[in-house]
Amino acid sequence: MATATLVQSDDSTLSKLDMAFLRLETFLALLSGLAVFSLMVLAVFSVSGRNLMNAPLPGYVDWIEQAMPLIAFMGISYVMREGAHIRMDIVVGQLRGRALYVAELITTLAVLLLMVLLVWGTWAHFARSFDFGAPLWSRDSSMDIALPIWPAKLLAPIAFFVMCLRLCLQSWAYLRGIVTGHTVAIPTIADAAKQAQMEAEQLDEDK
Repeated sequence: MATATLVQSDDSTLSKLDMAFLRLETFLALLSGLAVFSLMVLAVFSVSGRNLMNAPLPGYVDWIEQAMPLIAFMGISYVMREGAHIRMDIVVGQLRGRALYVAELITTLAVLLLMVLLVWGTWAHFARSFDFGAPLWSRDSSMDIALPIWPAKLLAPIAFFVMCLRLCLQSWAYLRGIVTGHTVAIPTIADAAKQAQMEAEQLDEDK
């Protein structure tokens, strides 16, 4: 299903940065998708081993723990760029032009503040787990097969930092919109006719 938003682009520096950053976000989203696929493969091996040889995959739950940050966090910046996060826009959806950009800027800055705090908190959580002097550089490990947990903990501040960069770009875009009256590199809500056209085009591509 196509998203109900459009991201405009032009030859400005802002738009070029947006497109360059999109490549990183797309790569991280791909990693998230591959993590989901990997868990499906692990589930097949674990269930097949249990049913056929009474020997499920060792540490299956431990590997799920390692993959969960990839699944949960690595695609959030891409989704933010596309405007596909679930949001309550009953009020904001009624605004147009500069009034909309002002409202979006305020909410974007609020989210940016939250994400900065999350980067700080998750990095501290990672630092408590990581230790160069410990075996496998880890002060803690998973319960079953003793996988070091710090790699999974590191993924959260990385994903949140990328999200912060995206929010900075969008804040710039909304400021530009307030000044000039139009902007790029932000998701704009498509009307019903455009949404239908986008969905039809996507269905044609999937055939």
